[in-house]
Amino acid sequence: MATRATCLNLLRSTAYRRCISTASTDTLSTAAITSKNRRNESRRKFCDLMNGEKSEDNLKDDLNKLHNEGKPLRKIEITDCINQLRRNKKFTLALQLSEWMESSKFMISNGDRAIRIFLLAQSNGLDSAEKYLDSLQESEKTSKTYGALLSCYCRQKKFDKVMKLFEKMKELNFTSTLNYNNVISLHLSNGQPEKVPALVQEMEQRNITADLYTYNQLMDSYASVKDIVSVEDVLEKMEKHQVKFDWFTYGNLASIYINTGHLDKANGVLQKMEKMENMRDRKAFHTLITLYQKASNSAGVNRSWELLKSVFPTPSKVCFLIVLLALSKLGDMENLDKCFGEWKSGYRYYDIRISNVMIESYLNRNMIEEANLLYENVLKQGIEPNLRTYDAFTNFYIKNSQIDFALKYLEMGACKANPKKKVWFPIDETVKMFLAHFEDNNDPVRVEKFCEIMKKINRLDSTVYDSLQCTNSVASEVES
Repeated sequence: MATRATCLNLLRSTAYRRCISTASTDTLSTAAITSKNRRNESRRKFCDLMNGEKSEDNLKDDLNKLHNEGKPLRKIEITDCINQLRRNKKFTLALQLSEWMESSKFMISNGDRAIRIFLLAQSNGLDSAEKYLDSLQESEKTSKTYGALLSCYCRQKKFDKVMKLFEKMKELNFTSTLNYNNVISLHLSNGQPEKVPALVQEMEQRNITADLYTYNQLMDSYASVKDIVSVEDVLEKMEKHQVKFDWFTYGNLASIYINTGHLDKANGVLQKMEKMENMRDRKAFHTLITLYQKASNSAGVNRSWELLKSVFPTPSKVCFLIVLLALSKLGDMENLDKCFGEWKSGYRYYDIRISNVMIESYLNRNMIEEANLLYENVLKQGIEPNLRTYDAFTNFYIKNSQIDFALKYLEMGACKANPKKKVWFPIDETVKMFLAHFEDNNDPVRVEKFCEIMKKINRLDSTVYDSLQCTNSVASEVES
């Protein structure tokens, strides 16, 4: 359920201004104080109610009681709460609140009905959302309500239903930029990039304005068929229409250039992204660092890291993780060690993921003593190593034919893995190295130990088993 603090914050944001006595601007009247107290008490009870565990019938009864006693709930308080519940993915509770609001004689807008359709689809399925739309009066079947159902169809990739409803909306002249973007996104996810340019052209013919998301998807459609000339035609069109680039568009364009091998152009775009004014989004810096890494530009990564720190003097652990991964993949060990030192000197909460980056880096450089020292320090901090930690050591030791150490860390990881879930540990590369080792070494005792561990985590599949059986068969023939 939504937390009490969350509910109070969103309700506080919609509170009435203080009533000032006409007699004195410095003194609140008794009536105003009483009204304010009643409003606060009503908000508190509403928050407690939405934070509790209630059946649907009990929730409606309690909402009715709260609404009819004391200060009645205001619509803006209810819709704010619904939106907060949606953001927290509490769809069923949000739906119950939406249904109560609609049944309680509040003035319901087409936007409210659109949200109801979304919540019905999320909680009860598309059939329920369709029935609700069908039950509306014709005047309530608008671009918003139809658009909400179209969005639900697109989310669940109901291609035939999308096309049928979209054609109906075009006949009714109900289509919008958002609707076209949803359909375009569906075509891209369905492996049909060739259908996107025609849809964008149709938007122009209908005088529906393309937005940044439309243009980014159009570029993606051309990029998926390696048509860089058309990608750059889109850029020219954006400049012609004076469309201002955001950091996402720069990142998307740079990614397209990287994926098609145009690294010089990618670096040029990323430099423009660096120079953007008022870039205050951590995700923008994360994108910049990651793309510079993919473009094999270590200097760009380090510049972006310094730029991030100039905007966010105390980088988050995610920021450190992003830059450490980038430097590790680039093999920039000097700056990797420097950045890790910065994190060690200022972290508030230990993060095993950051230590894993360094452990993997040490092991890749055959610096086993440094890796072990960091591992021991993790344990001293009271931090539990995760599967990636154990896989890094397992991989290192089997690669170096130290089978007993490899089996030791494999078993430690297996003890931590949850066999009821699909387990990725150990990675396929590590498994293949174990099989190659047993193929070259007649070692039935350790083969049996390996099988026991793999069976414990449901990873002893037919491929592994058949390979080990073949190895044992060959070994037996050699011995005889």
